[in-house]
Amino acid sequence: MATVPRTGPRRPAAAPTPTAEEPQSIHARGVSARISVGRLFKAESTNYFLLLGTTMFLVAFGLVMVLSSSSVDSYLANAGFFGGIIRQGVFALIGVPLMLLASHMPIAFWKRVAWPALLIASFLQCLVVFTPMGYTIAGNTNWLSIGGIQFQPSEGIKMALVVWLGMILEQKKDRLDDWRHVFIPVFGVGGGSVLLVMIGGDLGTVMIMAGLLFGALFFAGVKLRLLAAPIAVGALGAVILALTSSNRLTRIMSFVNEGCDQLTGPISASCWQPLHGTWALANGGILGVGLGNSKAKWSWLPAADNDYIFAIIGEELGLIGAIVVLCMFVLLAFAFLRVMRASTSVMARITTAAVMVWIIGQALVNIGVVLGVFPVLGVPLPLISAGGTALMTTLVAIGIVLSFARGQHTGSTAK
Repeated sequence: MATVPRTGPRRPAAAPTPTAEEPQSIHARGVSARISVGRLFKAESTNYFLLLGTTMFLVAFGLVMVLSSSSVDSYLANAGFFGGIIRQGVFALIGVPLMLLASHMPIAFWKRVAWPALLIASFLQCLVVFTPMGYTIAGNTNWLSIGGIQFQPSEGIKMALVVWLGMILEQKKDRLDDWRHVFIPVFGVGGGSVLLVMIGGDLGTVMIMAGLLFGALFFAGVKLRLLAAPIAVGALGAVILALTSSNRLTRIMSFVNEGCDQLTGPISASCWQPLHGTWALANGGILGVGLGNSKAKWSWLPAADNDYIFAIIGEELGLIGAIVVLCMFVLLAFAFLRVMRASTSVMARITTAAVMVWIIGQALVNIGVVLGVFPVLGVPLPLISAGGTALMTTLVAIGIVLSFARGQHTGSTAK
């Protein structure tokens, strides 16, 4: 018997049951997405975060103190109470991204730019000392004005010099016992860039740069007996530079003769700043007079937001605040030393040492001037004092060290 085909509506086919592979595939895609985001925010080395965190604290603390110390002078200059902090804040907003950008550059990049950076910075310094484009402030011809923008090329020379020293001393690492392979490049090229700053008369910056040179040589492993003669020549040059300027000579003689210890009678111009800096520290006591309540910043203390900002810190935040600042610079030095110890690259180790000598040495000189240990030299407190060029170049230099710290975590080489 033949079967009659069914003509009624057919039942829809059952939906296929999900297989075990599909949920696993979806889960795998989710994990992959999380891993991709994780790579974007991956944990760097402990050295990286220690150095970055300490730097950001000092920058933020510096912005607060610049706001407090510059408000009166800024108002008197018709820039409003917030003129100084706005200007410094703009430089910080530029400098911090530059630091983070520098921290992502491989060491091969710094080797390629070492020579061009030093030559460009030295050329700009030549414009300062040999052309009318440079101008003088407080006896120092160290500023350049291009298109209405004023900056200090000497700060750029510092930044370029630390990279160049690391590169050149790495190339000479097997010949450091031969003075010709050390003195000719380091003091011929590096010393020449320092000489350009010396011509401008900025003794404080010259001392910092000279310390940077000798620090790089010391940490590179050059024997001290080879450094004795250059140190003697450098000291002689510093004495000559001091004696050739009546302004510097007056300040140094006032310091040597203890002429700034008087408490009565008229105060000489050379003693005005050191004395009021000392009085500001004394007024702060242990706990300070409170943030924003400084009396010295009311036109009593020159350069309150720059060279003598540590005096305002001591006055407003007291001995405790001053100790906190000192401890932060000690922590910064500790971070540099950790990066140096973990470095497998000779260039990374020498460059980090040069940056450490620059920043920590300059901080000690600035604080020593405020405390009366040294005569007035006119160097800012790194990362804290007002000053756009100094802040940005210091941040980029720290960014270079951060790039070495990242390399330690990722296992990259110096190729």
